[in-house]
Amino acid sequence: MGFASHLGPWLLGTVKNTTGTTAGTIRNMGATVVSQSADVVFGTLTGTAFVLPAGAQVTSVAVVTTTVFSAATTCKLSIGGTDFTTTGTITSVGGVALTANATTPGGWLNVGATDAIVTYTLAGAGLTTGAATIIISYVVRDDNGAANPTATQN
Repeated sequence: MGFASHLGPWLLGTVKNTTGTTAGTIRNMGATVVSQSADVVFGTLTGTAFVLPAGAQVTSVAVVTTTVFSAATTCKLSIGGTDFTTTGTITSVGGVALTANATTPGGWLNVGATDAIVTYTLAGAGLTTGAATIIISYVVRDDNGAANPTATQN
């Protein structure tokens, strides 16, 4: 199987424009949810995970540990240069869902008008083993955060 690329928000549904007031005549298009992931290991404590497109709306963030770290470890994520979230202490294999810091809920709603670099920092003392995958799911939206075209747009 190969890969296909599509630029811009991809809207799916069966009714493009509202023409009435009942189901089947009211617009039901919605933007797709996609995800990106990056593997991180004990030997690289900081780095760039990936880039989210401008306007993206984050729906979930997780860190899945695949090889236990040799010491208690945390993983801090920054999106577009703003500290976004930090895991609790990782001490075993498995997944940890992350939530936004109290100061960054807006970052979940719109990462901004330009593409946002996602960086990570692993913190653990004297790490000699450990591996995890960072996963961010998001809605692809226009760079201004719009998820729906105007009535005059195709």
